Amino acid sequence: MNAFTIIDFHTHTFPEKIATKAIAKLEEGGRSKAHLDGTLDSLIKSNANDGVDYSVSLPVATSAKQVRSINCLSAELNGKNGVFFGGAVHPECDNIEEILDFLKESGIKVIKIHPDYQGTAFDDEKYINILHEAAKRDIITVTHAGVDLDYPDDIHCTPQMILNVLEELKGVIDNKLVLAHFGGNDYPDEVLGKLCGKPVYFDTAYSLPNYPAKCREIIKKHGADKILFATDSPWVDRKKYLETFFSLGLSESENRKILGENAAQLLGIKI
Repeated sequence: MNAFTIIDFHTHTFPEKIATKAIAKLEEGGRSKAHLDGTLDSLIKSNANDGVDYSVSLPVATSAKQVRSINCLSAELNGKNGVFFGGAVHPECDNIEEILDFLKESGIKVIKIHPDYQGTAFDDEKYINILHEAAKRDIITVTHAGVDLDYPDDIHCTPQMILNVLEELKGVIDNKLVLAHFGGNDYPDEVLGKLCGKPVYFDTAYSLPNYPAKCREIIKKHGADKILFATDSPWVDRKKYLETFFSLGLSESENRKILGENAAQLLGIKI
């Protein structure tokens, strides 16, 4: 039994009928091998086998026409078998308020956007509107930040773009935005210089093994109150990822906050 409640705030699953095809396409594009098959069943089994109490599955809509079906499925599955589901939005949707109202009424606490996969700069007015409307409904937005392996030379969410958004929505989205990958994958120095201390959360997904010393520095500078443990499963071995996290040598209080307490507060659950 874990000494801490562990919530993995950033995972991905796909409907069983498309999981094999989706994983194969993403493996080819990102030149990396998945550790799970991408199905919800494999994530549930991984929770039990790898010492994770709860996971948050974050769907990404790559077109506006996918949003409705994704969100209906998320609403159906949300909170079952230790997995909380996020909702999907796309910047080309013309009914953002309606989508967010549905998610709110369905008890979904989080949405995921991916500027690279959605072909839109993070500081575009379309995302500004989504972030604003989500915050008004007390819905947390998680965004991919920094380099994505599928688009290494076409980065749609840089630290400077994030600063632009935080300035535009100052006081509106405070503590309602999660920047994945320690604030910006492959941008640790810019995150340290520009984003640490801002009223945002960072998650620990994917980047941690790539530059653990920098990640520890980011945690210490930004504060454990605003860090969420996350892996980006199925793209990593979660048991090894937890080992890497514990190797950072953080205090018990910091571990407790990052591994579960911060996420539980955002999700509105008791642990």
